Amino acid sequence: QVQLVESGGGLVQPGGSLRLSCAASGFTFNIYTINWYRQAPGKQRELVAFIGSSIYTIRDYADSVKGRFTISRDNAKNTVYLQMNSLKPEDTAVYFCNVYVQGRAYWGQGTQVTVSS
Repeated sequence: QVQLVESGGGLVQPGGSLRLSCAASGFTFNIYTINWYRQAPGKQRELVAFIGSSIYTIRDYADSVKGRFTISRDNAKNTVYLQMNSLKPEDTAVYFCNVYVQGRAYWGQGTQVTVSS
């Protein structure tokens, strides 16, 4: 059974940092691309960053977070991280990790990130 569990969200002041974690289980973690999405109130869910399998070390980011966010993975721990620096109020959202396994999308429960003074 595929499971994704996000953690690390919270309240942070503008300019601050947070590191989100996505712990995965139930599939062969190291061969799958993992995505981070976010959804702000009243807005559509948007792709923030993705990281390819350990074979293809590709990663990319939404323009809005390039240079501020870094995605990484630890295959020994079946975990993907999203390091978020220089946070802005517009980064406030629920952040979800996601994986497609055999054509089916799996989502975690999300973790709330609030950037406010």
